[in-house]
Amino acid sequence: MADEFAKVRTAAEKDADVLASLFRESWQHAYRGIIPHSHLERMISRRDECYWRHAATSQSRPLILEADRIVAGYATFGRARRRGPYEGEIYELYMAPVYQGLGLGEHLFEAARQRLDEAGARGLVVWALSDNLPACEFYIRRGGRAVARTVERFGPVRLPKTAYAWQ
Repeated sequence: MADEFAKVRTAAEKDADVLASLFRESWQHAYRGIIPHSHLERMISRRDECYWRHAATSQSRPLILEADRIVAGYATFGRARRRGPYEGEIYELYMAPVYQGLGLGEHLFEAARQRLDEAGARGLVVWALSDNLPACEFYIRRGGRAVARTVERFGPVRLPKTAYAWQ
């Protein structure tokens, strides 16, 4: 179904407004009740249209998944931010809530993974807040293996994160 319905492409400057909206919607859906409200809103406000316009013209442009010509998700990726055996990293992979559970996220994940493979990155890592169970389950279903844990601070709250990896 995903191949007939979905298309993955590189983000363009014209996508900035829809990416800002998608970011807000997907992050509110994913993190409401996990990240303290004031911190979540502050994080979201930093990712306005100007941020996404710059991201879409940078060297490591996000991937966009279109479902029936509507932007339904995005992924950002590149070299792993931490030294270790995994050279590639998917930094963010988010779908609009209405498109979750349809198999489209897997399509976007594999497209980002392929781009990292083409760039010569050996191994892949993705970090997810451990309390974001849908994300953790998604990466486990994709064959990810939990390889590390850490804690991220959001004001006075410390939230555990898990790294999922693929060889």
